[in-house]
Amino acid sequence: MSFTASWHTLLEELDDLPESATLITPLSHRRFHIADVQDARVIIQFEDRDETRPLQRDQFETLYRRIKDAPGGFDLDRLPADADPYPAVWSVHPRFEVDEDAGIITQSEVATATQVMGIEQESTDEERTEPDGLDVYSDALLLIDALERHDVTDLSELETNALVNLYTLLSDVQRDANEFRKEVADVLLARLHHDRPVSGQYGSVQRTSRRNRSLKDDDEVLKHLENAGIDRERVLSVDRSKVDEALEVTTLSESDVYEVQESEYVRKAEVDEDVKESRLQGLKDRLAASEDDEANQLRAEIEELEQRIDDLTSFRTGTEMQG
Repeated sequence: MSFTASWHTLLEELDDLPESATLITPLSHRRFHIADVQDARVIIQFEDRDETRPLQRDQFETLYRRIKDAPGGFDLDRLPADADPYPAVWSVHPRFEVDEDAGIITQSEVATATQVMGIEQESTDEERTEPDGLDVYSDALLLIDALERHDVTDLSELETNALVNLYTLLSDVQRDANEFRKEVADVLLARLHHDRPVSGQYGSVQRTSRRNRSLKDDDEVLKHLENAGIDRERVLSVDRSKVDEALEVTTLSESDVYEVQESEYVRKAEVDEDVKESRLQGLKDRLAASEDDEANQLRAEIEELEQRIDDLTSFRTGTEMQG
């Protein structure tokens, strides 16, 4: 796609943005809004100052050329100090994406997700519903709520019951997430090919393999080794299970044959599912009834979590994503 075509597509996307849409510069992380869209320039206004700034079309074209000439992505550190807003505006275009972790802006052959904050999603006929049978969703909501209610920057200052609640929820989320991760991995395994990483919005995955070895029957192993000139005494060792059996029928103590070291750790003893369910329902009811900024922010975080779950459960094939 030529610059002219890309430019007009960008202007159309900018025109469609609501007034509340917020963009963030990828290097300095300054927030700004689109104040006006013209054929020769885009006028922006930063939130931290009451003034506007024009972004010229020719500068957009210069950045466009540099991105085209960098197949692996244009390094944002190469931008002049005052050019930080340009990649942020380009990211509104469906074929351009800023990767802050990698510090680059890239052009894609397929449409990418919007990187604009503050856009209200178009309403749908169906209301957003909680995924059925996905325990990590409910436990994650409870964990978010607990993190919002406690200052976790200094854990030593928290009450013991608060720490217990956090540990329990973290343990549940870890378990649920790991089980769900394995289910996702099973589906992905059939779609990935060796040495062909597939990228998503939050990272990339690659098919790999590992070797697990287990010895064959003792007699067979010893026979092969003896035929190869290896004395069986060189490979015989103490079998831990047989040592344990011997301890049960002798007067030897455990310390006679084992080096014993003890360590203490925290283990989750039980989970009160009724309390969790009650708290979760109360959280949902409070969010549904409240319109304050804190509730709106938490609702946005919940919707982002739901979107991540949707992304995990709707992977395309490796061929489609590579194409």
